[in-house]
Amino acid sequence: MNSPIDRKLPLKGREISLDSSAISAEYSARLLRSLGATVETRGDFSGLDVARDWASSGLVSLTGYPTTPMQGPAAIPSAARGALDALKLLAGQNKLVGLDGAALLSERAAFLGLERQGQISANGSCRLLSATDGWIALNLARDTDWSLLPAWLESPVLTWSTVTRKVRQKPVSLLLERGRLLGLPVAPTATACASSESWYSIAAQAAPALANRGLHPLVVDLSSLWAGPLCTHLLSLAGARVIKVESVKRPDGARRGNTGFYDLLNAGKQSVAFDLSADSGRGQLLSLLAKADIVLEGSRPRALQQLGIDARALVEQVPGLTWISITGYGRADPMANWVAFGDDAAAAAGVTAATATPPLFCGDALADPLAGIHAAFAAMAFWQGGGGVLVDISLRDIAAHCLSFYPGVNRGLVAMRRGEWRLVYNDCELEVKFPAMRRPASPAVAFGSDTQAILNEFHIPC
Repeated sequence: MNSPIDRKLPLKGREISLDSSAISAEYSARLLRSLGATVETRGDFSGLDVARDWASSGLVSLTGYPTTPMQGPAAIPSAARGALDALKLLAGQNKLVGLDGAALLSERAAFLGLERQGQISANGSCRLLSATDGWIALNLARDTDWSLLPAWLESPVLTWSTVTRKVRQKPVSLLLERGRLLGLPVAPTATACASSESWYSIAAQAAPALANRGLHPLVVDLSSLWAGPLCTHLLSLAGARVIKVESVKRPDGARRGNTGFYDLLNAGKQSVAFDLSADSGRGQLLSLLAKADIVLEGSRPRALQQLGIDARALVEQVPGLTWISITGYGRADPMANWVAFGDDAAAAAGVTAATATPPLFCGDALADPLAGIHAAFAAMAFWQGGGGVLVDISLRDIAAHCLSFYPGVNRGLVAMRRGEWRLVYNDCELEVKFPAMRRPASPAVAFGSDTQAILNEFHIPC
């Protein structure tokens, strides 16, 4: 629900001219206008420009059947490039130079050595399954998800083969209802999403600050895995100071994954660990949040409430606070507590159904990096506009919004030419690039290594 406070959009009054004629500039303009800016563009592009962005992004090699890659739907890589370019414009001072938003979509796959697997996600945890009346995406990303399957399917479940057979006997509506009650990441492979028009919503707002506290924001990062850490990684590259906060008893699960990818997203951030099971630890966290300019979190609202954290109240209490909340389906009930990860959220947005019939996966957990890039842009824009806002960004809605950008564009065909995959669009052959990785600037600091220094700096009791 929006607050009754009458306030202008954060970029209201800014006049921006985008010289580029690339299709990504059109998406940059879309985002900038949505936050109040007046933007001039000189768009002159075609389906070939969309195909070029697909070919260079690394996504083609992650999309399609195991035997044959394919160009995915709409202009999703162009949207990612445009979103990052919009952030670059706000960051200024030659920040984020050389970074390509489209390439960020496939970056994790380069570190993990992932490949396309058709109706199995690139990382193997999510599958597209046929029910009696449609398709669903089921993401068994956590060990606990497997333990929920007997209750979900009302049958002992040991393997994916068993899951596939049981799902085929049940309707989509029942699978979704029972799965969501149990906390499973399950989603329909939607053909369209009603939320595609808006890429964000305002969950609460207060009076904005009259002036920022410094040249660069202090960001407190409560997120984990990919979308949130990517957001704060980009903010760090844009000049922000980022403090990564974790629970002593439940660190970021990405620490157990690929070290290079973890280092890439978390290098340059300070690391703080609090005992959030204790009143003292929760109190320390609340004291630190009160010092922040931007807070980024990727938890379901119920999880924060259990820690005594009320995002709405903090936005009202801390002058100029910008709170960015990344959720699966938004903060509004009943969707607020539905579990989602990048692949199943993209399916819910309509990406897999738009990719092929029957549905196929497109990219690697596509909704995660899309949400991370957009969240960074939102954080910078609302902070520059004075903050005092709780911004709700959902994985599903971001993916749907990007899917709505030139959805009917003609696609090129991928063919083998002289031993290499090429994307052929009309008479033009484009090199299909594979996912590429950036080198981490440095190793991420050790878990909790900055805790005492941060407590001392901000005069927070031990």
